[in-house]
Amino acid sequence: MPAELWPVIGNNFTDIFKILPMRAGPFLKLIVFLPILLVFTLLHAQVKKAAFWLSDPDSGILFRQQPSISPEDGKLFARPTQDLPQPGEFIVVNPAQKYQSVDGFGWALTGGSAQHLMRMGSAERTALLNELFSTKGSAIGASYIRLSIGASDLNEKVFSYDDLPAGQTDTALLKFDLGPDKADVIPVMKQILRINPAIKVMGSPWSPPVWMKDNNDTRGGSLRPEYFPVYARYLAKYIVEMKKQGIVIDAITVQNEPLHPGNNPSLLMLAADQAVFVRDHLGPVFKKQGIKTKIIVYDHNADKPEYPISILNDPEARKYVDGSAFHLYGGKIEALTTVHDAHPDKNLYFTEQWVGAPGKMPRDLREHTRNLTIGAMRNWSRTVIEWNLAADPNSDPHTDRGGCDRCLGAVTIDKNAVTRNPAYYIIAHVSKFVRPGSVRIASTASVTLPNVAFKTPDGKIVVLILNDTKEAISFSILNGPSSVTTRLSAGAIGTYIF
Repeated sequence: MPAELWPVIGNNFTDIFKILPMRAGPFLKLIVFLPILLVFTLLHAQVKKAAFWLSDPDSGILFRQQPSISPEDGKLFARPTQDLPQPGEFIVVNPAQKYQSVDGFGWALTGGSAQHLMRMGSAERTALLNELFSTKGSAIGASYIRLSIGASDLNEKVFSYDDLPAGQTDTALLKFDLGPDKADVIPVMKQILRINPAIKVMGSPWSPPVWMKDNNDTRGGSLRPEYFPVYARYLAKYIVEMKKQGIVIDAITVQNEPLHPGNNPSLLMLAADQAVFVRDHLGPVFKKQGIKTKIIVYDHNADKPEYPISILNDPEARKYVDGSAFHLYGGKIEALTTVHDAHPDKNLYFTEQWVGAPGKMPRDLREHTRNLTIGAMRNWSRTVIEWNLAADPNSDPHTDRGGCDRCLGAVTIDKNAVTRNPAYYIIAHVSKFVRPGSVRIASTASVTLPNVAFKTPDGKIVVLILNDTKEAISFSILNGPSSVTTRLSAGAIGTYIF
C-alpha cells in the first residue's frame, strides 16, 4: 500500500468497516481489517516528532529550544496534489537526492580573539570554549576554525614568521618562528582541540614577509617571482611547525583576499600569478614533503568566479588544488554554483563574512542565514566560517592603515563578561545539529521561506528555514511519510530535527 495513503486510511477506519458487505461476518471483517491496521501501525511508527530550535529576535528569542512538533499537533497531509498546501507554504525534503558533504561551521580565531580569550580567567575561558566547541550537552559544537598564517588585520600589530631588518633576506628560512602565535593563538587552539579533537583547521595568509615583496611593505605589493619557491617552503614550514604543536592544518588558502591590497597586512596576487605559484611551487613542495594539507585557491568575493575557474582550467595547477574559497562582500552567492558547474570535481568553501559593529540582531541574523548558512550551502559550499570569533567592546584590536575597526566578534569579551552576538547564533543554528560528514539533501526552493536540508551521519534529517518576509507564515515540512505544520514569525529562523 503506498505510504501516501496512510493519513487517509488512518482517519477512516470506521468508513472501511462500512464499505464491507453487510453479510460479511465478524471473522471476515477481522481478516480484512488486520492487514490494514498493521500497515497503518508500521507507517505511523515512522512518523517522529521534530525537535525545534527557534530564533525570533523581535520576540527576544535567540536559539531557544521549543516544544517538539508532532504530526498530531498539526495537520497530516495526504500526498495527492489536491491535498497539499499552496506553493510557498510547504517544503518537501528528499533524502534520496544528495549533494555535497559538510566539513563544518565556525569562526576565524584571529590573534585578537585569542588575545582576549587568554586574558580571561582560566575557569571563565574554559567555560566559554566548552560552550562554543563542545559537542556535549547544551554546547553549540562549532566544528571549523580559520587561522591567519602570520598576522591578520585583527591582530594588535603586524608580523610574519620571518621578520628581518631592512635589506636582509632569509631564503633558507633559518629564522622562521611562530613567534607571537605562541602567546595566544596556539594555546587557545590547543585548548579547543582538547575539547573537540575532531575540529578542522584552515590557515590563510594575509602577507608574506616584507623582504619577499616588491614594495617592502606589509600592506599591498606583490610577491617577487624570485621568491615564489621560498614562499612555498614558508607555507609548508608553517604546516610542519604547527603539527609539532599538535595542531593539524587540514587546508590552507593561498592568499586571503588576493584582489584587496589596501588592508594591512595584504598582498596583491592576480589569478595568473596564483596559478603559477600553485602549479610550479606550492603544489610540488607539498608533494615532495608529503604534506596532505588541502590547497584552496582564491579566498575572495563572489564577484570574480573567473579567478578560481582560470586556475582550475590549468591542467597542471588543478592537480594540486582541492577547491575554491569565497567571501560575500561583493557578488552573489550563486557564483559558487558557477564555479561548481565549471569544475564539479572540485570543492567549495565559504571562509569569511563580517558583522559590522555594533550589529543589529534581526537584520544580521536574517541576512547571514539567507546568504550563508542557507545560501552558501545550497550553492555547494562545505563550510560557513564567520569573521571573527571575539573582540572587545571597542572592536579592538586591529592594525593601522586598513585594519577593520568595526568587526563585531561572535562574542564580545569584556574581561570575563561575555556578550553573544549575531555570528554566535548564525553558526549555532547549524553547528549543533549538522555535524561534519552530514550531506546536503534536496528541499523545495522558496523565496519566502529560504531553506536547506541535511542528512546527518546518525541518520537524522535537519532542516534550516528562514521566514524572509514581513508577515508570519504557516507552512508544512514533508519528510517521507511524515508531515508537520508549523509557523515562523517574520524574520524568524527555525532548525527542525527529524
